[in-house]
Amino acid sequence: MSYVREFQVNWQTVLATFIGIATGQALSHYTMSLFAPELIAAFGWSKAEFALVSALPIVTAIITPLAGRFTDRFGARLAASLGFVAISLGFFGMSVMTGSLILFFAIWLGQHMFGVMTTSLVFTRVIVERFDKARGSALSALMLGPPISGAVVAPILGWVIASQGWRAGFVFLAVLSAMGGLVCIVFMGRAARKAGQPTEVKSIKLSRAELMAVAKSRVFILIVAGMAMINIAQPFAASQLKLVVLAKGVADDVGTWMVSLYAVGVIIGRIIFGVLLDRVPANMVALVALSLPAIGFLVLASPTSAVMLLAAGILTIGIAQGAEGDIGGYLVSRHFDLKNYALIFSFVKSALDGGGAIGALLLSYSLTASRSPTEPDGSYVPFLLLCAASTIVGAILFFMTGRDTTHKVADDAKIAPEAY
Repeated sequence: MSYVREFQVNWQTVLATFIGIATGQALSHYTMSLFAPELIAAFGWSKAEFALVSALPIVTAIITPLAGRFTDRFGARLAASLGFVAISLGFFGMSVMTGSLILFFAIWLGQHMFGVMTTSLVFTRVIVERFDKARGSALSALMLGPPISGAVVAPILGWVIASQGWRAGFVFLAVLSAMGGLVCIVFMGRAARKAGQPTEVKSIKLSRAELMAVAKSRVFILIVAGMAMINIAQPFAASQLKLVVLAKGVADDVGTWMVSLYAVGVIIGRIIFGVLLDRVPANMVALVALSLPAIGFLVLASPTSAVMLLAAGILTIGIAQGAEGDIGGYLVSRHFDLKNYALIFSFVKSALDGGGAIGALLLSYSLTASRSPTEPDGSYVPFLLLCAASTIVGAILFFMTGRDTTHKVADDAKIAPEAY
């Protein structure tokens, strides 16, 4: 099947999964920082306490491989259905909070334990099964969902919060996630099924020896370690971006605009580097793309308060974040057998969450340790410098994976659509 033909047959699946990944757990990632000032003001939480929310993925990281195995065995449709129920209920639960930080953490944790099944863990599996020659471009198209959602939803949500309050903001996200999930689950893969492609081949049992062989492989270790290192900076975008720019003296409305700009950067990165993955060795793409955010972190760590310079730094970080979303799934699909893709990718996803959790703990500690009379809430500079260093290390680890072993699909029959 040719590059173009793969899109002609599977475009509806790409669109449905695009909507799914855009309205799932990604909504929390791209919008939580908008709630940060409101929740801190409403409940009297400190910035250091709120930063701990990004440490909670250390728990979900342990559970993610179970979600991956569930997806391989029972299919993406059932997995995504459970995930969207959790995401929608989680946002609604946050809308009725009364001020307990522990309750907020508990709702977030429950939402994300099941909500992980509305992420790349599930939807990239659908894509890599259907695409071979256009796999990088298809993954790029899929992964454009979260940043486009962030870029569009952030300004609207900012208006909702400003005019109706943060509780209405959470209700808005709950409804949006439920609607997007319904569209995704109903339409995912229908066109491919009508085109006569075979039904999804569920994964055969993965023996303990096979699993250990994967876990001990050099490439697997490098991918997992690299993903953990580059995601130490994850709390910055997930919950602290607006707080960082506000600490620079930027106006509130400009801070909201910068959250949207970050999402725009992710869109740019996913388009550019997704296409490059089909033409340039993935390890080379990773080295260049994943080194970029170091520039942005250094800009934010500097004394500058120039809005355009800060915006350029945030845009650079977003572009690199876009590349990360494509590269992780692509490398797994090219170095390992697709029959247990979701399980193998789940360990990479766990490394992503684990790195973010470690980063959150480091952020909370650095904010507490750097408190002073002039900065009673602490300084972001130590953490931003750490992020600049860790992302360069992660990029080098990805580069060391070498050229892929090209687990390409040999014929059209092996590009299997999802189970229905």
